[in-house]
Amino acid sequence: MKRKISSLPNDRPLIAPSILAANFAKLGDELAAAEDAGADIVHLDVMDGHFVPNITIGPPVVSSLRKCSNLPFDVHLMISNPLKYVRPFADAGADHITFHVEADDDPDQVFEEIALAGCSAGICVKPATPAEEIIHWLRKTDMVLVMTVEPGFGGQKFMGDMLPKIRTIRDYILKYKLRTHVEVDGGIDAGTVKQVSSAGANVMVAGTSVFRSPLGYKGAVAKIRENAGGPA
Repeated sequence: MKRKISSLPNDRPLIAPSILAANFAKLGDELAAAEDAGADIVHLDVMDGHFVPNITIGPPVVSSLRKCSNLPFDVHLMISNPLKYVRPFADAGADHITFHVEADDDPDQVFEEIALAGCSAGICVKPATPAEEIIHWLRKTDMVLVMTVEPGFGGQKFMGDMLPKIRTIRDYILKYKLRTHVEVDGGIDAGTVKQVSSAGANVMVAGTSVFRSPLGYKGAVAKIRENAGGPA
C-alpha cells in the first residue's frame, strides 16, 4: 500500500533526509539509520543529465531501497519528461512523486498519471520561477516543493530570497482552505529551518545537515525538528 504524503499531518514539521548526501556505498544502511533517527520521509532526487546537469538514480535503485525502509518515499523528478517515468518509479516503490512545473510535459497530464499510479503528487518550482506559476495546480497537488538552491547539486548555500515565495504559496493554501504541504529543499539545516518554518514550510528536506552532521543522524534530525517548531 502506498504511504501517500497526503496522509501525513501538516500541522507539525516533517523531516525528509535526502539520500543525495548519503554514503552511496551503503545506501540501504543509511536509509535504515535515518529511519531509526526519527525521519518522517525519505527524499530521493532523480536527475536525468538534461533538465539538470547531474545524473543520479533510476527505478531499479528505488526498488532496491524500498526493501530497506518503511518510510514514505518522496521521489523528486528533476527530469525533462516526467510523464514517461511516473509509472516506472511508482512501480519501483515511490509513494509520492514531485515534478517540476518547468519540465516539458503538460502538468495536468502528469498529475493524472500520478493519480492513476496510486501516488500522491507534488509540483516544484526552481528559484527563478515565481509562485504564481503553480497556483493553477494547487488544488491538484498534495505538496508544493520550493527549491531554495538551484536544482542539480547537493551542499549548496541556502537562498534566503526564496522566503517570500514560500510565504506567498502558504498564503494561497490558506486562502483556498487546502491541506497542501509546503516542502523546501536546499541548504536546510538547524539554522535556516527556523526561517523557512516561519515562512510557512512544514516539510524540510535535509541532506548534508543530516548525513554529515557531527551530531549524528538522530541528533541532527531532532535539532532540525526542534528548531522548526516541533518536539525534539
